[in-house]
Amino acid sequence: MASVVVHKYGGSSVADVEKIRRVAERIAAARAGGSRLCVVVSAMGDATDDLLALAKRVSPAPPRRELDMLLTAGERISMALLSMALDAIGVPAVSFTGSQSGIITTDDHATARILEVRPYRVEEALAAGKVVIVAGYQGMSRRKEVTTLGRGGSDTTAVALAAALGADCEIYSDVAGVFTADPRVVPAARRLDRISYDEMQELGAAGAKVLNAQAVELAKEQGIAIHARSTFGGPEETVVAGVAGRPQRVAGVASQPDLAVAVIEVGALPRALTILEGAGALASEIALSRDVATIALPLENVHALPALEAQLRAELPGDTRFVAESVGAVSVVGTGLGAGYRILREVMAALEALGERPIALFSSALRVTAYCDARVLPDAVRRLHETLVGPAPKPLAGPA
Repeated sequence: MASVVVHKYGGSSVADVEKIRRVAERIAAARAGGSRLCVVVSAMGDATDDLLALAKRVSPAPPRRELDMLLTAGERISMALLSMALDAIGVPAVSFTGSQSGIITTDDHATARILEVRPYRVEEALAAGKVVIVAGYQGMSRRKEVTTLGRGGSDTTAVALAAALGADCEIYSDVAGVFTADPRVVPAARRLDRISYDEMQELGAAGAKVLNAQAVELAKEQGIAIHARSTFGGPEETVVAGVAGRPQRVAGVASQPDLAVAVIEVGALPRALTILEGAGALASEIALSRDVATIALPLENVHALPALEAQLRAELPGDTRFVAESVGAVSVVGTGLGAGYRILREVMAALEALGERPIALFSSALRVTAYCDARVLPDAVRRLHETLVGPAPKPLAGPA
């Protein structure tokens, strides 16, 4: 029997009817080559953002359960349209929601994690010769509640299905793999032939949109290589697999807008985390000093920010400093970054040259991140890429 391959197509790949037809043709060609295909799709273009904006017109603080009910409609539209497009060119196909596909999650609305996959209906449809189209980003809890996996969660859906089906996993987007920076920001950015799970997970967490960090974490756990490719490009790809190796290198520079930074008294941290968890606001970094805790907070899943800020100020003792206006982060990711202070110095120098001082700095063995004014992010990425990556890979050897 032919092997199963999981494809995932992002929102830009299915943004309109013509693009959906082109994806259908690509799927038909892959099927004609002998593969059985399970295809995961995101919502069309900006559909998720449009649905979220619609919710906020109705309520300034929409309940997360109802948001999940609303936002999952975007992927369901994509899956049905792609299935129709395949039928129109003579390819038998069937579409399933996350729950119909057997994706079982935790109970956390907006930030659910996959617990297991029971792909019985998917396997039956594949055995019947059909292409299976699955709505990404969503699942069902054991309490039968519709849940979502966080922005970018369609990647996680694809990896989870690949693990359950014993399949290869191919992620398609509008770029031909993983680059040393966003090519739209840095035209000189280079495609990487290979990147380790750990490096890719750090890039994903730092704002690189090619692959979701949780998906890469799952791929690492399951030992699944991810092939990142362009939806409409040639054979070029980046393979995500293996461990970070030698020599030391900078794998990429990434940025992330739409963040907040909260600085609170250390003793208030347990209560602050309870408040954040209740709002579905998961911190990306927490740094402790003797007196204060600094919390970096992505806002992509925070849908009632004024209410959250007011609650933090009202319920936490002492002075709470909450910076959420035009906050972003720039990150350098690679192997061996923690061996010295060079990367830290370069990040600080790049921001200083732009007249900016970081709100907070974090560093680890694989990543250095500065939180700063989001308006300087493109220039900061370009400066750091030119200094640390350039037209060819630069080793990190030299004085620390």
